[in-house]
Amino acid sequence: MTVAATVDLAVVIVNYETGDWLARCLASIEAARGDITADVIVIDNASRDGSADAADTTGVRLIRNPTNRYLSPAWNQGAAEVDAPFVLFLNPDTEWFKGTLADLLGAARRHPRAGIVGPMLRNPDGTIYPSGRRFPSLANAVGHAFVSPISRDNRFTRRYEMEGWDRTTEREVDWVSGACMLFRRAAFDAMHGFDEAFPLYAEELDIATRLRDAGWSVVFTPEVEVIHAVGVSTGGDRRPHRLVVMHSASLYRYYRLHRAAGWRRVTLPLAWLALRVRAEVAWLVGKVRR
Repeated sequence: MTVAATVDLAVVIVNYETGDWLARCLASIEAARGDITADVIVIDNASRDGSADAADTTGVRLIRNPTNRYLSPAWNQGAAEVDAPFVLFLNPDTEWFKGTLADLLGAARRHPRAGIVGPMLRNPDGTIYPSGRRFPSLANAVGHAFVSPISRDNRFTRRYEMEGWDRTTEREVDWVSGACMLFRRAAFDAMHGFDEAFPLYAEELDIATRLRDAGWSVVFTPEVEVIHAVGVSTGGDRRPHRLVVMHSASLYRYYRLHRAAGWRRVTLPLAWLALRVRAEVAWLVGKVRR
């Protein structure tokens, strides 16, 4: 393992063909460093668009994988290369908008039992992205899964996304978006990192569930704001069919591991079928919209 000198914070970014977004991300976090020391590492998953070269030009550490390892394995790979009491996992299609790395670190230090701290996320048009959510109940999960691809204005999605909270206050939540997650290293190590059987989707939901079960908390703070262009690496609403199938498989694994105890085991075949149908519906809706 390659270990840098101990710093306040390590930043791990996994890149895959993000165009100029990685350069913008690296420039923004350097400008928003604040009064802390940070070790930044980029794990590139065999990009062919030259985007990873931005890491070379800015002087941060860069590891080029010969193949696409997807997200969770590459995040774990990056975490093994850094030595800091806090690790920020950051998507390359993000830009720091308000606050500093030091501010996010300060929020974590105010909450010593917080395994994860997530900031406010904004879409590129400035609207608030609903990071900080509840673990979905079975009814809300089914309703959200089938109705949200057609319209997000439904009661299932509103409950799941914590309707009535404007996200201008700091509070505990069940989980936050994986676009920007600050982990206390002790909590991350206690979970043995991300479950690599969630290669690309639901990995943040899984690790937040395991942390909560182990007595850690998850905190959302509006003190820091980050812009996130959702889906740059995966093609957004144009993502390939194989990724839609991967998404449904990850959601099924999460349900099987965390939400199918007791009598719910008998629902596993139905859940698998429902999630595959939902994936196909979402993919077709995306094609029609395009």
